Amino acid sequence: MRNNYWSCSKLANWIRGTPTLTAGTSEEWHEWETQARAAHPVRYWIAEEVLDSVQNFINYPLDRLNNVRYYINNRWVSRSHALTAHPRDIRPGQWSDVGNRFLPCLFNELVDFVEIEQAWHFVMWDSKAQKKYHVPWWRSGWLRWRTWRCPEAGLAYLDWAATLTNEEFLEEGEQEEPTLQALAAREIKELYLWWTTVYRNRPDPMDASGWTAYCELNRLQNGGRLSWSQDKSPQLEKASRLALDELQKIEAAYEAEDTEMLIRLIKIRQSLWT
Repeated sequence: MRNNYWSCSKLANWIRGTPTLTAGTSEEWHEWETQARAAHPVRYWIAEEVLDSVQNFINYPLDRLNNVRYYINNRWVSRSHALTAHPRDIRPGQWSDVGNRFLPCLFNELVDFVEIEQAWHFVMWDSKAQKKYHVPWWRSGWLRWRTWRCPEAGLAYLDWAATLTNEEFLEEGEQEEPTLQALAAREIKELYLWWTTVYRNRPDPMDASGWTAYCELNRLQNGGRLSWSQDKSPQLEKASRLALDELQKIEAAYEAEDTEMLIRLIKIRQSLWT
C-alpha cells in the first residue's frame, strides 16, 4: 500500500476532467466512475490506467521492499492472521474454552480497529491533526509499524464519518439521508463504547445478586468457614435462595446482552476496513 497514488492526485483530476469524490458509498463511487468514463473516455483511461502503470514501473524496487516490511508487520506485529484477546480478558497461559474466546477476541479486534486503524486514518493526511493527537515521529516514517494507538483520534474519525450524507447526489425532490458509511460509523462507535465502558463497568453478578453478602453471612455464622450443610438457619436459607435466584437472572441478562452485541458486530463486519 502506498501513501499516494498518482491516479488519485490533482494531476489525475486535471487529466481526467472529472474530480474524484471526497467520500461516498460503493454505489456512489460506481455512479461517479460511469459518468467520468462516459464524459472523457480517453482522458479517463490515461488518468486511471497509464498513470498507475508508470508509477508501478518507477516504484518497483520500493514496492518490493515495502512488501517485505508489510509481511514482517502483518506476521509478527499486527498479527493480521489471528484474532487475539487482550491479557486483561484472557491472561497468556490461561485456558479458555473456544466459546469463551469469541467475545473478548472479536471485541478486542474492534478496539484495535478504532484506536489504531481508524485513528491513523483520521490523522494520516492532516499534519495539524498529527500534532493535536501527538503522533510520534516514528509512526510517520518509512519503517512505521501499526502500533500507535489513540482512542480520541479513532472516535473523532467515527464522529466525522457519522455526519456523511448523500447531499451532493440528491436530485430534486429527494430527501437527504445518511450514507451507509455514516450508519456503519454510528454502529461501530456504539459497539466500541459498549465494550470499553458499559461492559467494563457492569456490576459483578456475585455482588449485585447478594451472593457475596450471603457468603460473608455464612462465614460469620460458621466460625469463618463456608458451610454448605443442609442444616442452615432460616435466615441463611432465605438469603441463599434469594441470592441464587437473582444471580441466575443477572447472568442470563448478561449472556443475552453479550450475544446481542456479538450479532451486531458480525452484521457490520464488512464495514471494518480502512
